[in-house]
Amino acid sequence: MSVRQSLLAILDQGPCYGYQLRHEFDRRTGSTWPLNVGQIYNTLERLERDGLVSRGDADEQGHVYWAITDAGSVEVAHWLSSPVQRGQATRDEVAIKLAMAATLPGVDVAGVIQSQRSESLQQRERLNAATYAGSGSDAEELAWSLVIASRIFAAEGELRWLDHVEERLAQHPQHAIGLGLTAERPRRGRPLNAERKARSPEPHLP
Repeated sequence: MSVRQSLLAILDQGPCYGYQLRHEFDRRTGSTWPLNVGQIYNTLERLERDGLVSRGDADEQGHVYWAITDAGSVEVAHWLSSPVQRGQATRDEVAIKLAMAATLPGVDVAGVIQSQRSESLQQRERLNAATYAGSGSDAEELAWSLVIASRIFAAEGELRWLDHVEERLAQHPQHAIGLGLTAERPRRGRPLNAERKARSPEPHLP
Protein backbone atom coordinates (compact mmCIF):
# COMPACT_ATOMS: atom_id res chain seq x y z
CA MET A 1 0.00 0.00 0.00
CA SER A 2 1.37 3.40 -0.98
CA VAL A 3 0.59 5.99 1.67
CA ARG A 4 2.73 8.49 -0.20
CA GLN A 5 0.79 8.36 -3.46
CA SER A 6 -2.56 8.08 -1.68
CA LEU A 7 -1.99 11.28 0.29
CA LEU A 8 -0.82 13.03 -2.87
CA ALA A 9 -3.96 11.90 -4.70
CA ILE A 10 -6.14 13.36 -1.94
CA LEU A 11 -4.20 16.63 -1.94
CA ASP A 12 -4.70 16.82 -5.70
CA GLN A 13 -8.35 17.49 -4.85
CA GLY A 14 -7.44 20.46 -2.65
CA PRO A 15 -5.34 21.54 0.38
CA CYS A 16 -5.83 19.53 3.59
CA TYR A 17 -4.40 19.36 7.10
CA GLY A 18 -3.16 16.21 8.81
CA TYR A 19 -6.30 14.92 10.54
CA GLN A 20 -8.32 15.83 7.48
CA LEU A 21 -6.01 13.70 5.32
CA ARG A 22 -6.46 10.76 7.68
CA HIS A 23 -10.24 11.13 7.51
CA GLU A 24 -10.21 11.35 3.71
CA PHE A 25 -7.92 8.33 3.45
CA ASP A 26 -10.28 6.30 5.67
CA ARG A 27 -13.30 7.32 3.59
CA ARG A 28 -11.65 6.07 0.41
CA THR A 29 -10.29 2.77 1.74
CA GLY A 30 -13.14 1.56 3.92
CA SER A 31 -11.14 2.32 7.10
CA THR A 32 -9.28 -0.94 6.44
CA TRP A 33 -5.75 0.42 6.82
CA PRO A 34 -5.86 2.98 9.65
CA LEU A 35 -3.11 5.58 9.56
CA ASN A 36 -1.82 7.42 12.58
CA VAL A 37 -1.26 11.13 12.31
CA GLY A 38 2.45 10.79 13.00
CA GLN A 39 2.82 8.59 9.91
CA ILE A 40 0.92 11.15 7.85
CA TYR A 41 3.10 14.06 8.95
CA ASN A 42 6.29 12.06 8.39
CA THR A 43 5.10 11.33 4.87
CA LEU A 44 4.15 14.96 4.28
CA GLU A 45 7.60 16.13 5.34
CA ARG A 46 9.22 13.71 2.89
CA LEU A 47 6.89 14.89 0.14
CA GLU A 48 7.80 18.49 0.95
CA ARG A 49 11.49 17.61 0.80
CA ASP A 50 10.91 16.07 -2.63
CA GLY A 51 9.11 19.18 -3.88
CA LEU A 52 5.75 17.45 -4.27
CA VAL A 53 3.80 19.39 -1.63
CA SER A 54 4.14 22.77 0.06
CA ARG A 55 3.33 23.69 3.64
CA GLY A 56 1.05 26.64 4.29
CA ASP A 57 0.59 28.83 7.35
CA ALA A 58 -1.56 27.71 10.27
CA ASP A 59 -5.14 28.97 10.35
CA GLU A 60 -6.80 30.42 13.45
CA GLN A 61 -7.61 26.90 14.69
CA GLY A 62 -3.96 25.91 14.36
CA HIS A 63 -4.47 23.69 11.29
CA VAL A 64 -1.54 23.68 8.90
CA TYR A 65 -2.79 23.10 5.36
CA TRP A 66 -0.67 21.26 2.83
CA ALA A 67 -1.02 21.83 -0.90
CA ILE A 68 0.17 19.78 -3.83
CA THR A 69 2.68 21.23 -6.30
CA ASP A 70 2.66 20.83 -10.07
CA ALA A 71 5.29 18.11 -9.73
CA GLY A 72 3.07 16.35 -7.21
CA SER A 73 0.11 16.41 -9.59
CA VAL A 74 2.31 14.86 -12.28
CA GLU A 75 3.27 12.05 -9.89
CA VAL A 76 -0.39 11.40 -9.05
CA ALA A 77 -1.30 11.15 -12.73
CA HIS A 78 1.60 8.76 -13.31
CA TRP A 79 0.63 6.60 -10.30
CA LEU A 80 -3.00 6.30 -11.35
CA SER A 81 -2.13 5.44 -14.95
CA SER A 82 0.58 2.88 -14.13
CA PRO A 83 0.08 -0.73 -12.98
CA VAL A 84 1.31 -1.79 -9.55
CA GLN A 85 4.44 -3.87 -10.02
CA ARG A 86 4.91 -6.57 -7.43
CA GLY A 87 8.68 -6.87 -7.37
CA GLN A 88 10.60 -10.07 -6.76
CA ALA A 89 11.89 -8.63 -3.48
CA THR A 90 8.39 -8.76 -1.95
CA ARG A 91 8.49 -11.28 0.90
CA ASP A 92 5.36 -13.25 1.66
CA GLU A 93 5.56 -14.60 5.21
CA VAL A 94 3.35 -17.63 4.53
CA ALA A 95 5.32 -18.63 1.41
CA ILE A 96 8.64 -18.29 3.24
CA LYS A 97 7.35 -20.26 6.24
CA LEU A 98 6.13 -23.15 4.06
CA ALA A 99 9.33 -23.17 1.99
CA MET A 100 11.34 -23.36 5.20
CA ALA A 101 9.13 -26.04 6.72
CA ALA A 102 9.32 -28.15 3.56
CA THR A 103 13.12 -28.19 3.60
CA LEU A 104 13.86 -28.42 7.33
CA PRO A 105 14.42 -32.04 8.38
CA GLY A 106 11.98 -33.36 10.95
CA VAL A 107 9.30 -30.68 10.52
CA ASP A 108 5.65 -31.77 10.37
CA VAL A 109 4.90 -29.94 7.14
CA ALA A 110 1.39 -31.35 6.92
CA GLY A 111 0.66 -29.87 10.34
CA VAL A 112 2.03 -26.48 9.28
CA ILE A 113 -0.19 -26.53 6.18
CA GLN A 114 -3.26 -27.57 8.15
CA SER A 115 -2.72 -24.81 10.70
CA GLN A 116 -2.42 -22.20 7.95
CA ARG A 117 -5.43 -23.61 6.07
CA SER A 118 -7.55 -23.31 9.22
CA GLU A 119 -6.50 -19.67 9.64
CA SER A 120 -7.16 -18.86 5.97
CA LEU A 121 -10.61 -20.48 6.13
CA GLN A 122 -11.49 -18.50 9.25
CA GLN A 123 -10.25 -15.32 7.62
CA ARG A 124 -12.42 -15.94 4.57
CA GLU A 125 -15.45 -16.65 6.77
CA ARG A 126 -14.89 -13.47 8.78
CA LEU A 127 -14.62 -11.42 5.61
CA ASN A 128 -17.69 -12.99 4.02
CA ALA A 129 -19.67 -12.23 7.18
CA ALA A 130 -18.44 -8.64 7.42
CA THR A 131 -21.00 -5.88 7.01
CA TYR A 132 -20.49 -2.19 6.38
CA ALA A 133 -20.60 -0.39 9.71
CA GLY A 134 -20.18 3.14 8.44
CA SER A 135 -22.83 5.78 7.93
CA GLY A 136 -21.31 7.44 4.91
CA SER A 137 -22.31 7.75 1.30
CA ASP A 138 -22.79 5.03 -1.28
CA ALA A 139 -19.30 5.85 -2.56
CA GLU A 140 -17.77 5.13 0.86
CA GLU A 141 -19.65 1.82 1.09
CA LEU A 142 -18.43 0.95 -2.41
CA ALA A 143 -14.81 1.66 -1.36
CA TRP A 144 -15.24 -0.61 1.67
CA SER A 145 -16.76 -3.42 -0.40
CA LEU A 146 -13.94 -3.29 -2.96
CA VAL A 147 -11.31 -3.65 -0.24
CA ILE A 148 -13.20 -6.51 1.45
CA ALA A 149 -13.61 -8.31 -1.89
CA SER A 150 -9.88 -7.99 -2.53
CA ARG A 151 -9.12 -9.59 0.83
CA ILE A 152 -11.63 -12.41 0.21
CA PHE A 153 -10.03 -13.20 -3.15
CA ALA A 154 -6.59 -13.15 -1.48
CA ALA A 155 -7.76 -15.65 1.16
CA GLU A 156 -9.23 -17.90 -1.53
CA GLY A 157 -6.02 -17.64 -3.53
CA GLU A 158 -4.01 -18.65 -0.47
CA LEU A 159 -6.23 -21.71 0.04
CA ARG A 160 -5.69 -22.78 -3.58
CA TRP A 161 -1.95 -22.28 -3.15
CA LEU A 162 -1.97 -24.48 -0.02
CA ASP A 163 -3.64 -27.20 -2.10
CA HIS A 164 -0.82 -26.80 -4.63
CA VAL A 165 1.80 -27.10 -1.87
CA GLU A 166 0.24 -30.35 -0.63
CA GLU A 167 0.21 -31.76 -4.17
CA ARG A 168 3.87 -30.89 -4.73
CA LEU A 169 4.98 -32.32 -1.40
CA ALA A 170 3.07 -35.55 -2.07
CA GLN A 171 5.38 -36.09 -5.03
CA HIS A 172 8.49 -36.10 -2.83
CA PRO A 173 9.33 -38.26 0.20
CA GLN A 174 10.11 -36.00 3.14
CA HIS A 175 13.59 -37.46 3.60
CA ALA A 176 14.42 -36.56 -0.02
CA ILE A 177 13.69 -32.84 0.30
CA GLY A 178 15.00 -32.11 3.80
CA LEU A 179 18.03 -29.86 3.61
CA GLY A 180 20.71 -30.07 6.27
CA LEU A 181 23.24 -27.30 6.75
CA THR A 182 25.63 -27.08 3.82
CA ALA A 183 29.35 -27.67 4.35
CA GLU A 184 30.12 -24.86 1.91
CA ARG A 185 31.16 -21.56 3.40
CA PRO A 186 30.26 -18.68 1.09
CA ARG A 187 32.59 -15.73 1.19
CA ARG A 188 31.33 -12.58 2.81
CA GLY A 189 29.69 -10.25 0.31
CA ARG A 190 29.43 -12.84 -2.45
CA PRO A 191 26.25 -14.84 -3.08
CA LEU A 192 26.72 -18.59 -3.04
CA ASN A 193 25.57 -18.98 -6.64
CA ALA A 194 28.10 -16.40 -7.80
CA GLU A 195 30.88 -18.26 -5.96
CA ARG A 196 29.92 -21.55 -7.57
CA LYS A 197 29.87 -19.90 -10.97
CA ALA A 198 33.33 -18.45 -10.36
CA ARG A 199 34.72 -21.91 -9.54
CA SER A 200 33.04 -23.61 -12.53
CA PRO A 201 35.18 -24.07 -15.65
CA GLU A 202 34.19 -22.10 -18.72
CA PRO A 203 32.22 -24.24 -21.19
CA HIS A 204 34.21 -25.42 -24.19
CA LEU A 205 32.99 -23.81 -27.36
CA PRO A 206 33.75 -25.45 -30.71
